[in-house]
Amino acid sequence: MDTGSLIDVALEVSVLGSFSRVGFQVRRQVFGWTAPPDGVLVGKTVLVTGPTSGLGRVTTDALAALGARVVLVGRSEERLARVRDELIALHGEDRFPMVVADMAALASVRAAVATILATEPRLDVLIDNAGAIFPDRRETPEGIETTFATMVVGPFVLIGGLRPLLERTDRARVIAVTSGGMYTQALPLDDLGYTSGPFSGPRAYARAKRAQTALVREWARRLATAGSDVTVNAMHPGWADTPGLADTLPAFYGFMGPLLRTPAEGADTIVWLAAEPAAGAMRGRLFLDRRPRPFDRIPSTRLSLADRRRLWDLVVELSGGPDPAPDDGTGLSASPVATSS
Repeated sequence: MDTGSLIDVALEVSVLGSFSRVGFQVRRQVFGWTAPPDGVLVGKTVLVTGPTSGLGRVTTDALAALGARVVLVGRSEERLARVRDELIALHGEDRFPMVVADMAALASVRAAVATILATEPRLDVLIDNAGAIFPDRRETPEGIETTFATMVVGPFVLIGGLRPLLERTDRARVIAVTSGGMYTQALPLDDLGYTSGPFSGPRAYARAKRAQTALVREWARRLATAGSDVTVNAMHPGWADTPGLADTLPAFYGFMGPLLRTPAEGADTIVWLAAEPAAGAMRGRLFLDRRPRPFDRIPSTRLSLADRRRLWDLVVELSGGPDPAPDDGTGLSASPVATSS
């Protein structure tokens, strides 16, 4: 193992060194990262959910600067319009269409899918970024716990609905933005709605992110088995200084202080996965700082292949729609995607 990899492993084992801005800065220097070339995304279309603040906004700004047409998907028309107007003013052209959609409301997601299919001839990258932590347990009009709806069922419907457009686009990519907090939580498949025990917003968030990464692996496996060239990967940003972190975990936010990553540092791997040509050859992986990472750190949180298949079926049922990538039972023991934990 070379020196850089040894340093990377030491950081990863420490957790604090890996997830803080220390890890980002050391890895950037050790591995000699370069910025994506100017104009690398000219002619490409990227969709970002949750583009108005935090990591979503920084990612949107970076992709726009690389020349992408960026489809802005969010709940607030006013906030989307503000971002669009600022981008138009900065770049001097209108390549930032807005689609108003609430990821927790499946009817709204399906309406967004219909709009995008009708208006966009291609979709090179779909970035599943939108997320929220709620102080109490809530349900959507479809009766789904709102955290799980926002970060699992809604994105599942979005990706499934846009699959035809992704597959009409050469080597399209799906990138799910997860959280390192998912490492701490097991996913109770018999209680995806969080009906048992006292509700915790941060715990519900971490469970949803655990489900999200499990579905990333299933999407990658099923699409590869079907012969699709669409790649699906996840990334987590480490501990980044965002409004969401400050609002929901104020004690942690205050304790970490200057060790928190900047939003741009947190979003770096999203942009790299979207723009780097070599990243298009990888699928079914979880990345931090441009390198694949394990999906599990604690054995008791691990989801087996059988668990992931069951989760998929449960989410299909919650979605109320057809299975967007039926499993024909092949590719279960040998697959071109990453299968290690």
